[in-house]
Amino acid sequence: MANHELKIAREFIETNQIKCNDLNLIALALAHPSYAQEKNKINTNQRLEFLGDAVLNLVVAEYIFKRYPEKAEGELTKIRSRVVCESALDNWAHEMQLGKYLLLGKGEDKSGGRGRKSILADAVEAVIGAIYLDQGFQGAADFIKSYLIEAIEDTASGDFYDYKSRLQELVQAKNKSNVIYEILNENGPAHAKVFTAGVYYEDKLLATGIGRSKKEAQQKAAGKVVNDPHLLKLIDMER
Repeated sequence: MANHELKIAREFIETNQIKCNDLNLIALALAHPSYAQEKNKINTNQRLEFLGDAVLNLVVAEYIFKRYPEKAEGELTKIRSRVVCESALDNWAHEMQLGKYLLLGKGEDKSGGRGRKSILADAVEAVIGAIYLDQGFQGAADFIKSYLIEAIEDTASGDFYDYKSRLQELVQAKNKSNVIYEILNENGPAHAKVFTAGVYYEDKLLATGIGRSKKEAQQKAAGKVVNDPHLLKLIDMER
């Protein structure tokens, strides 16, 4: 990989505090086919995506199988499907600011590829594949569960339709830019932290939320927007 590709990969893992021994794998996970074609490169993130998809499904399946012994096969399938669907992976990608670090062709970049749900979901799976090759199954499992356990718990308890997903769907229904979440503050000792999250649309802070985890704070911020017609009007999403 070229130096600038490795630099982007390093920035990505440092931003997200991801353990990595081989930066080349992460750089490859960020390399969209449009970038490879433009740069006359053979390798893209598609093979890593294939591997990461398999690892993701296995990790989630094993976790919910052990965590919910009372649930039947059909229920487990529904939970897994909801947690690893394209929309869920797109949410995960935005938490990691993955779009910012993608290696895209100029045409794909100009056409909004950094915010395209399918591209972001595929890239998440590619990153998982890279981490699996770099650190083995346990390393990949730890990475996946660090992001998805809350989503699994919410889904298993019946909260299939969260505010973040709802807000994202409202935005995308109008073909608008996606919303972005940022952690604005965190207080308290390590075992009892309280987080404040902000939800932004086109660099405008719409609402903030406070929670005992980053995801809870983000959900509360999104909920304020979804339930406030005046905030929805700010982003031209009134129906």
